[in-house]
Order: sequence, then structure tokens, then C-alpha cells
Amino acid sequence: MRDGPIPLLAHGVVEYLAAAALIVAPFLLSFDSGAATALSIVVGVVILAIAAATEGPTSLVNQIPLSAHVALDYVLVVVLIALPFLAGFSGETAPTVMFIVLGIAHLLITIGTRFRTDAAAAPRAKTAPQAERSPRA
Repeated sequence: MRDGPIPLLAHGVVEYLAAAALIVAPFLLSFDSGAATALSIVVGVVILAIAAATEGPTSLVNQIPLSAHVALDYVLVVVLIALPFLAGFSGETAPTVMFIVLGIAHLLITIGTRFRTDAAAAPRAKTAPQAERSPRA
């Protein structure tokens, strides 16, 4: 996993905000399509559940490993961008734009997130100085 500039805490907070946005958007933006409304709420609840169950600072139950969360994030990106076309509501501007923009934003946030925790980074930092000492001895 990469070490991006976005802290894991911020990634988790953004996921909770995205989940809330997806859940309330059909009501705030008055989606005409029943499919868009249902899928927005379902995807929002799924994101909320994944965010709450993933190991990390914003987790509630620490059941999903970070590596699985990263894979789910990339699947989510594809789903968010494809849903308006697959579910047949691409003719309705508000939900189509919302799904595509959230998909692209989630891709950028996932690419830029530092998924390594301090505990995972510490052993790597300890082994580097030892490796430097070995050739000198």
C-alpha cells in the first residue's frame, strides 16, 4: 500500500461524509428516478458499514483489514461511476453527476491516502538503520 499525503483519519471521515451525502441526496436533490433514489441510499449504507467496520481510527468494530478496504474502495469507484448507466438513470442529470463526481473524488482520495499505520511503518524504519550497519561491520 502506498503512503499518500492524506491521513487515514481524514479518509475515514470523508467516507462517513460521502455515505451521509448519498443517503440524503435523493431527498435534497429530488431525484425523479426510483432506481437512483434506492441505489443512492443502498450505496450510502454500504459505505457507512464498510467505514465503520474497517480497521483504523474511525472504525467502530475493526473487522475489515485495510488491504481489503483498499480493494473495496476501488470496486466502489467503478460501481459509483457505472451505476447511472447500468441502472438506467443516466438521463437524469442530478443523480448521474452526483454518482460520477463522488466516484472520481473517491478514486482521488483512495490514491492519495496514507493507509499505513504508525505500527506498520515502525518496523520498516527500524530495519533501515540495521541494514546500513551490516556492510560497515
